[in-house]
Amino acid sequence: MIEITFLGTVSGIPTTKRNHSAIALDYYSDERETLLFDCGEGTQKQLMLSGISFMQIDKIFISHWHADHFAGLIPLIQTMNLERRKNELKIFGPEAEKFVSNILDLGYFGCRFPVTAINVPFEGSDIVKIDETEQYEITTIPVYHTVPTVAYCFEEKDTWTIDLKKLKEAGLKRGYWLKKLKRDGIATYKGKKVKIEDIANKKAGLKVAYSGDTRPCKNMVKIAKGSDLLIHDGTFLEEDEGKAHADVKQAAKIANDAKVKQLVLTHLSRRYATKADIDEIRTTAKKVFPNTKVAYDFMRVKLKN
Repeated sequence: MIEITFLGTVSGIPTTKRNHSAIALDYYSDERETLLFDCGEGTQKQLMLSGISFMQIDKIFISHWHADHFAGLIPLIQTMNLERRKNELKIFGPEAEKFVSNILDLGYFGCRFPVTAINVPFEGSDIVKIDETEQYEITTIPVYHTVPTVAYCFEEKDTWTIDLKKLKEAGLKRGYWLKKLKRDGIATYKGKKVKIEDIANKKAGLKVAYSGDTRPCKNMVKIAKGSDLLIHDGTFLEEDEGKAHADVKQAAKIANDAKVKQLVLTHLSRRYATKADIDEIRTTAKKVFPNTKVAYDFMRVKLKN
């Protein structure tokens, strides 16, 4: 299961009801793992209010180095340090080594734990894998903004469940060899080669794409293709030619083109402050992509397969 918590949903300048961009992704497999996508000002306080432990976050993915997407790193790292963190913290992002180094040089404090900056490619049109575990992988692709910017995708790996009826019909028995079969997709049982699809049922992994900030672009459609959830910049109700952001209709069109299952619009301009404004954003987007939600701070979305 995946649970997404929207910690901050405003663009540029925060309001009393909306914090700067930050999204926590809790992945539940053998145990809970929390990933953080962007870390705007006030993120550590939002984590506290949401009940999510910032000490459990080992990986942070920054879409770009505008302050509303990264300024929360400075106090968050220092608080982790004061709490005597020991575990490594990995920070991914375009030009991450340069910016993380600058952050760690701010102020008079020594970091007790390792902070590793990992540069993410921000040019071209290739989807690049930047992190992988046994359960999932994180990929990225450059998108179109005023500074080097990337989108990210969390993709759970497909899993296989052994069908005991098929196993019996094939004249096979349980045993250690099934672990190899699940791992490699093929194994040998008493001299006979067995393919996993012959005796198991596949459960497709969940997929979540996150745009950061971007104007509409083919790369965003490419990385979001077939996602269970697309989280997209929906800064403006109408297109603003002077800003490198998507309006809500453009974001909804990307969701359509990518054939995603659900769209959540976030990174809203502070000009949309009333319920009527949010209703209009939702209605406008739904005309293009019906399964659309508009994010608010502390909104949670659960995904199961």
